[in-house]
Amino acid sequence: MSRIVALETTDIRFPTSLSLDGSDAMNPDPDYSAAYVRIVTDADDGISGHAFVFTIGRGNDVQVAAIDTLAGHLVGREIEPLLDDMGGTWKEINGDSQLRWLGPEKGVMHMAIGAVINALWDIKAKRAGLPLWQLLSQLSPEEIVSLVDFRYLTNALTPEDALQILRDAEPGRAERTERLLAEGYPGYTTSPGWLGYSDEKLERLAREAMADGFTQIKLKVGADLQDDIRRFRKAREVCGPDFPIAIDANQRWEVSEAIDWVNALAEFHPAWIEEPTSPDDILGHAEIARGVAPIRVATGEHAQNRMIFKQLLQAEAISVMQIDAARVGGVNENIANLLLAAKFDVPVCPHAGGVGLCEAVQHLSMFDFVAVSGSKEGRLIEFVDHLHEHFVIPTDIQGGNYMAPTAPGTGMEMKAESRAQYTWTGAHAHA
Repeated sequence: MSRIVALETTDIRFPTSLSLDGSDAMNPDPDYSAAYVRIVTDADDGISGHAFVFTIGRGNDVQVAAIDTLAGHLVGREIEPLLDDMGGTWKEINGDSQLRWLGPEKGVMHMAIGAVINALWDIKAKRAGLPLWQLLSQLSPEEIVSLVDFRYLTNALTPEDALQILRDAEPGRAERTERLLAEGYPGYTTSPGWLGYSDEKLERLAREAMADGFTQIKLKVGADLQDDIRRFRKAREVCGPDFPIAIDANQRWEVSEAIDWVNALAEFHPAWIEEPTSPDDILGHAEIARGVAPIRVATGEHAQNRMIFKQLLQAEAISVMQIDAARVGGVNENIANLLLAAKFDVPVCPHAGGVGLCEAVQHLSMFDFVAVSGSKEGRLIEFVDHLHEHFVIPTDIQGGNYMAPTAPGTGMEMKAESRAQYTWTGAHAHA
């Protein structure tokens, strides 16, 4: 047996606002940041667990403090019982009655729990010698169901429903694993479409995205309609009339405004409209979905928990689910989200517009393909070409596809030198 001896946190921030990488209608000057956690044990194998919560600058210290409060749940405990029952571990930490009062199951505390859970999964995968997607894909349907907290879900998804979904997908697991290792998983890129970029940069990056093999790009919209019309027209001139181009308003609009704005852009045939209004407004999303049809509505990167996803699906408010690896309560809750999407037959196209999110969320989509939905149809993982060099196992994009990682772990481990260099000191010393 080995014990957890430390839960270390670091406030890491990258000065991406200087080049307007990540800029959109609601977040004009983001500094991609990570409230980073490392779980250290006294095991002889030297394996530690790494994870983070993605933020965009100010407030990252608050998120770090939230993770720090969880040290009492872990430090000094034997780690093997925690890893052997990850469903029970999730319920225990998430069930702290005093911490739940800060949510419940939402906000910085819930994301902190997600970071700690993800770090434990990092250790479990590394000890198994497997990438997370493959570790999860080799579990039995019963073992996968045991990871999920079905509380508040059973009017939409029961454990029996989940078992049936997983058993139906079981026969093709081996073949899909081989396909994934050979072909990878399709991606799309947001890199051309940041709102602060010039038209010239948008056009150049759109051409490069197509040349690199991506089959969809995304444009940020929502600050000025005439600017959006001009930028979308330029993107269409570069990409052609049939190339999929999604748009993303990052929660900018009122419900009626969203309907009017998207319909004004309908001539350019958006692949979807992402986050048209508040992520908590389920009925607003449903009204928008009806008002802009047949243009699809996509939402999820700011969905606080599995219950929000359940309601979005029940209300037929989204046609594309966008999970985030660092927003909800970690791997366990995202498995619940994937099962919900499978139950409602809605494709999952994860959010990955942030430092380390590409590295992390690819594992969830690949697990979904192998063991849950069994399909890549209509499914894409977002890709942004920023900051991958800081990770021990950076994403490998070939021909617009995420190539399946084979190194053990969750992919969330940042290089030690990068963590040291970009630790926040109160100013961007590295600008």
